[in-house]
Amino acid sequence: MNYRHAFHAGNFGDCVKHALLVWLIDALQAKPAPIFVLDSHAGAGRYDLEAGPAQRTGEWRQGIGRLLDSPPPALARYLGFVRTLGLYPGSPVLIRAMLRPDDRLACCELQPDDLFQLRRLFARDHQVAVHQRDGWGALGGLLPPKERRGLVLIDPPFENPDEFSDVVAGLLTAHGRFRTGVLAAWYPIKHRAPVRGFFTALEQSGMRDIVAAEFLLREPVLPDRLNGCGLLVVNPPFHFEHDALPILQALLEHLGRNERGASAAVTRVVDE
Repeated sequence: MNYRHAFHAGNFGDCVKHALLVWLIDALQAKPAPIFVLDSHAGAGRYDLEAGPAQRTGEWRQGIGRLLDSPPPALARYLGFVRTLGLYPGSPVLIRAMLRPDDRLACCELQPDDLFQLRRLFARDHQVAVHQRDGWGALGGLLPPKERRGLVLIDPPFENPDEFSDVVAGLLTAHGRFRTGVLAAWYPIKHRAPVRGFFTALEQSGMRDIVAAEFLLREPVLPDRLNGCGLLVVNPPFHFEHDALPILQALLEHLGRNERGASAAVTRVVDE
């Protein structure tokens, strides 16, 4: 996948990732203690869907464009942020909007244009640190946080065939440094073989309590096409398995209509 997020902002994969991300942060904030969020591959922060790369691909029209006209109740929290934050909010902007006064966010980005946008967005924001560094290295370098509670979001570009292996290695690093943290990793589904290998590696990793929330726009039989995506969660908050499914089903109803083989599922990859 030749991946610059500006071309894909607001597509169905973003909707899945961001709707579940909002739920995860809400769940962590159910307790009053401060949280730390690390966004390892942060991107530009927000995207103009009517101009530039997003306008050229138009992927958002089959994603967020289908949700805003008649927002389903299960997506109301996520779509409320989309409506009020201006442009399309990427994960850093969504997370920042949810931070309480004692919570913190760290964003990592290497791509110069995206880094410039992030630094401009969060200039003089004492709750947000923007790092020009490799996200994989940040999983060791910025963890554990002083808060001892929080979320690590891993959303790499999947530009090379070893990216699933990199995600497993990154999760192991983050888990070793931050065992009390919730770890979430987005992944594409083109065909099933790479995902099966991913799950097998996770089963053999020694990590426990791993759940996958998956959304398929169509049958995953064309390896040159993004047919679905998933969010892999280590140490999911209580009720994630129960509450994630209605979110995915609401997305399926609006984004998967008229698509043969569209489906949604929440499965346990590794037991507690």
